[in-house]
Amino acid sequence: MHSRAAFPVARLLGLLAAGETRQSILNEYRYFEREDIDEALRYAAFLAEDLAVDLSPPAEQE
Repeated sequence: MHSRAAFPVARLLGLLAAGETRQSILNEYRYFEREDIDEALRYAAFLAEDLAVDLSPPAEQE
């Protein structure tokens, strides 16, 4: 059993969004396991499940 350190899900998502790979995160944060990243992504998906984001381009202003 590994000792776990608290790590904000938002920070992990930010690393992934910035282009970090799962492997680079696992190399940098040795206390993480692949399943930790999967669980963080599942948690984020759960939180955003009913969130709708308008992706259409903004209307041009005259």
